[in-house]
Amino acid sequence: MATATPTPTSRPATDHGRDTRRTVLAALFVAYLGLLVWLVLWKLEVPWVGGSWRRTVKLVPFVATARAGASQPPEVVANVLLFVPFGVYLGLLAPVWRWWRTAAVVAATSLGLEVTQYVLAVGSTDLTDVVANTAGGVVGLAVVALVRGRLGARTTTVLVQACAVGTVLALLAAAAVAASPLRYQPPGGGMRDVHVPRSGELPTPGPRG
Repeated sequence: MATATPTPTSRPATDHGRDTRRTVLAALFVAYLGLLVWLVLWKLEVPWVGGSWRRTVKLVPFVATARAGASQPPEVVANVLLFVPFGVYLGLLAPVWRWWRTAAVVAATSLGLEVTQYVLAVGSTDLTDVVANTAGGVVGLAVVALVRGRLGARTTTVLVQACAVGTVLALLAAAAVAASPLRYQPPGGGMRDVHVPRSGELPTPGPRG
């Protein structure tokens, strides 16, 4: 008796669409991370190492210390907003993670960037940035939860489209800033080491211009 050979079953269209969305999302996340590193370390300038930056470490967040001033509210808000997409991407790529695990990944990434700034002497290391960046990641994760509560199964599709538009616009804006004459900070033009005269010591006169 002849037996019928089973025909291979094709993958459901829903699985194929899910894989495509995940691939697109991963590519957008990589683009976002590249832009994030460029912005945090080099402020959209040509990458450089060293220079006249004075390596400063601020371990007390928000308030002024002996070597650094208090954190300015606009800068704190900018650091929060900068990492909101990080939380959104992780919320979509790793939906089974608990919120504290996502926050730990964001905090570790932010801390790594701060340490890199110190090692490369391209900026100051401030614990305020780690706190603000982590808060931004948690906000992004909350955004995913809120959208999922409203849209359900359509959450990934809608947010992938939003991430695509946002990432493309951010890349175009970064390219425009990099090509413009506007500069956040010249390479190597950071804070220079300043000799502070001791009590009773006369300041050394500098060169006359």
